Amino acid sequence: MSTIVKVDQRQTKKENFLRQFRDEQSKELKPLTAAQFIEIWSHYDTDGNGFIEGHELDDLLRELASSVNINDAGPELIPDSVLKELKECFLEAYDENEDGKIEIGELAEILPTDENFLLLFRKDNPLESSVEFMKIWKQFDTDCSGFIEADELKQFIKALLTKRRGTNLTEENLIEYTDTILQIFDTNGDGKLQFSEMTKLLPVKENFLLRPIFKGCSSITSQDLDRVFQLYDKDGNEVIEDEELDGFVKDLMDLIKKDYDHEDLKQFKQSLLNGCDCNRDKKISKAELKMILLALAQPADS
Repeated sequence: MSTIVKVDQRQTKKENFLRQFRDEQSKELKPLTAAQFIEIWSHYDTDGNGFIEGHELDDLLRELASSVNINDAGPELIPDSVLKELKECFLEAYDENEDGKIEIGELAEILPTDENFLLLFRKDNPLESSVEFMKIWKQFDTDCSGFIEADELKQFIKALLTKRRGTNLTEENLIEYTDTILQIFDTNGDGKLQFSEMTKLLPVKENFLLRPIFKGCSSITSQDLDRVFQLYDKDGNEVIEDEELDGFVKDLMDLIKKDYDHEDLKQFKQSLLNGCDCNRDKKISKAELKMILLALAQPADS
C-alpha cells in the first residue's frame, strides 16, 4: 500500500519546467532560441494577459531557483519566506517600471536569450511620440491594409535589428523572429498585427494626454496648450495634419480602448473631425485642439 502511495506522489509531483533548459554539467541556463523563449513565456503567463504576475511569478521564481537541483528536488522545497525575499530582490533588479509584474521585455533581460532577438525588446530608446509611430506604421504597411502582415513584419524586424546592431540576419533567423513575435503580440490570432498589438512591440515614451493636468480641469493654460500642440505639430506649420493627426488620434484612442485596429482609428478620426474641425479643412488648429482637450477633461457622465 505504501509503495503505491509513493508511486502516486511521484506521478503527481509537479515537474520543474525550467530544468530542461539548464546545462546538465554546469547547471547554468543554456542560450535560448526565440522559439524556446516564447515557450517559457507561454508556460508561465498562464492567463495570457501579457504579464507574469501573482502566482505565475511565484511559480517562475520557485522553479528558477530549484531547477539547479537534482531531478527529484521540486519547487515546493523553496519556503514561502525565502520566496518572498527572492521576489523582492528579483523585482527590484528587473521590474523596470515597478508595477510588481514581469513584462515580456523584462523576462528577455533575465533569461540568456538570443542577442538579436533580445534587441527587439530594448526600451532604452522608445519612440518620442505617436507621430513617429504612425510614420513607421505607414512605412511598413506597404499594401495599406491597415495591418502589419507577416512579410511586412519581417521587413520591419530586419530594418530594426540592422539599425540597432548593424549586422545582416539570415532568412532563417528573420522567419523565426517573425513567427515568435506574432505568437507573442498577435493576441487575436489572425496572423498579423493591428494597431494596438503593434504599439506593444514599438512603445512610445509617453502618451502626454494621460497627464493629470488634462483630467477634470475647467481651463488649460496657454503653456500646456503650446506643449501639446508642439508635440504633434512636428513640421511647425501651425496645424496638426496627416501623420501628426493620426498620431494624435492614436493617443486619444489609447485613452478609451485597449484593443483597436485601423478601421476603429479611421472611424474615431472621422468622428473627431466631424465634431471639432470647425472650418472643415481636415486639420486641427490650436483653437480646435483646445476645444478637444477641454472636452477630454470632462467626466464621462457630465
